[in-house]
Amino acid sequence: MRVGTPGFVPERLAEARAARRILSMTELARMLGVNPSAVSRWESGTHAPDSEALTDLARELRVRREYFLRPVHGSAHPMFSRSLASALKRDTSYQDSQMQWLQEISAIVQHYVDLPEIDIPDVMNGLTYKQLRDEDIEGITQDLRSHWKLGQGPCTDVVALLERIGCVVGSIEMGTTKLDGLCSWSREEERPHILLASDKMSLPRRQMDAAHELGHAVLHKQVTHEQLKVDLKEIERQAFRFASAFLMPETTYVHEVPHYSLAGLLAVKERWRVSVKAQIRRLRDLDVIPDHHGTQLYKSYSANGWNKEEPMDREWPIPEPCHLRDALNLIVDSGTRTRADLLSVEFTMHPGDIENLAGLPTGWFNKRQASVIQLSLKSDPLNQPATEGFGEVLPFVKR
Repeated sequence: MRVGTPGFVPERLAEARAARRILSMTELARMLGVNPSAVSRWESGTHAPDSEALTDLARELRVRREYFLRPVHGSAHPMFSRSLASALKRDTSYQDSQMQWLQEISAIVQHYVDLPEIDIPDVMNGLTYKQLRDEDIEGITQDLRSHWKLGQGPCTDVVALLERIGCVVGSIEMGTTKLDGLCSWSREEERPHILLASDKMSLPRRQMDAAHELGHAVLHKQVTHEQLKVDLKEIERQAFRFASAFLMPETTYVHEVPHYSLAGLLAVKERWRVSVKAQIRRLRDLDVIPDHHGTQLYKSYSANGWNKEEPMDREWPIPEPCHLRDALNLIVDSGTRTRADLLSVEFTMHPGDIENLAGLPTGWFNKRQASVIQLSLKSDPLNQPATEGFGEVLPFVKR
């Protein structure tokens, strides 16, 4: 029989442990000063921590006690993540936990604020990802550009586009260069949530990462967990092909490349905001340049030291998502909820985690709100000063 705190949700313990990059239950047990078997029983759901242990868990994992009593904000859809094979398990688990928290923040915000309606048409025409050919992906990107009225020129802010079409976007530092973006459709409102890494970031990289995750949202919504596990390499290749085709349409981009050299690609980069490396790949994929020419370009690229940083990478500001940030500011500024209300009633995560995922400035929840009191003049006519003959009364102008 299960004992301890009624309503304890064991999955929340695993989620919080991942969010704090605590790899093992033994490590958490050492932090709490308890037997590892106790943490194992809590996480498996056979036992629940008592009130004192729950308080200790909340303190060590930097969440409210109520955090462990609410259901996991998971999704039936898989998470599409791009990570190097050498990425640590604790880092990939951390990324997954942050996506779950992003979806939880989004759901709470939508209790009060209407986010843009989801505007992602079904362009698969009955195809599954296994049936997709490269020509299909090229056509899909053209259909989407037409639907979203983007024309055939550069799309210089994919993050803003994602938010305009109803995606919820977050951007955080992953703490490692081996993790990129993450995409998952949420369970309740079937809305794409995209989490972008801000590590090793430049505008061209942000553009490609955002377009890549858009590709997953468009092409792979119906992919199952098992299919993702089996066909991850092909699914990732399709998303990259989508991003390349979306950012560099064959109908226009190719005709603007003056010559197929690093100098020529660098000249195009200034207008299209796409990295030279991605352009080389695009020209090879379209058979505009032969493989041996592409290989030579890659060698020259590496010899110039551009693998670490390309020319112009630091010249452009990096677009950041703003809808969650603006929504929370609106909730507070309108008087619907105070910051303290949000922390004590709605959110169970640490305020720093919410600020990080929602793009709020550090310390936003600690900022004091001024108390605004509306004053009005007395209505008793006997107390009203005589103004006739003494000039005009001018109201104060709001500043």
